[in-house]
Amino acid sequence: MRLYLKYFTIQLKSAMEYKTSFILTTIGQFLVSFNGFLGILFMFQRFHEIKGFRFSEILLCFSIVLMQFSLAECFARGFDGFASLLSNGSFDRIMVRPRNVILQVLGTRIELTRLGRMVQAIFMFVYGIAKSQVSWNVPRILAVIFMILGGTAVFFGLFLIYAALCFFTLEGLEFMNVLTDGAREFGKYPISIYGNKVLLFCTFLVPYALIQYYPLLYILGKSDKSFYLVLPLIACLFLIPCFHLWKFGIRHYKSTGS
Repeated sequence: MRLYLKYFTIQLKSAMEYKTSFILTTIGQFLVSFNGFLGILFMFQRFHEIKGFRFSEILLCFSIVLMQFSLAECFARGFDGFASLLSNGSFDRIMVRPRNVILQVLGTRIELTRLGRMVQAIFMFVYGIAKSQVSWNVPRILAVIFMILGGTAVFFGLFLIYAALCFFTLEGLEFMNVLTDGAREFGKYPISIYGNKVLLFCTFLVPYALIQYYPLLYILGKSDKSFYLVLPLIACLFLIPCFHLWKFGIRHYKSTGS
């Protein structure tokens, strides 16, 4: 942990060397996610609800997913750019150092500017809380916390899969963006609106529904099933196969010779 904090300090100092660039990039990230908010706003000016979900409820859903993705992208960016570490030979240097490989990859790139999206998500979340008329209590507050933690873990796992596949392709596979950036986009709305087949896929294969749809139903009072509260924590088990795929990739890795 001390090593990671050292990496974080170095990345922060580096970002602060160019404060104007950092601030403008952060604002840019804020505005990019703001387009998503505008799309939802314009649609609800024409339609009053989608599959029984009102505007404020959709904002709660979108804001939580955006928080999950922003945290994962901020601190797991090293895996998102892992292909470049392989191609330029940097991963060979990482392999020979007597430190945890995953920790070193995480430390290679920490995108603090991605927190601009987090600011946008917090604004939407606060607005959604004010307008949704949810009767907040300790279990519902815990559900939100679990959703953020579980969602961050799931997106982290997807970035880990992306990096693991690079051991065999030496380049990033673009189809993985469907599961990462794509999930951020279709995660604006409760997954049930996309149909039962998508809901099944997002429940048993890639557990988006466990970190979004089911706990959201509990928070909004659309379901009284209390076990929905802990589903985001169960979704963290998704990290286990992701980690094993990563270890499998390392065992079969051969230097690129760069």
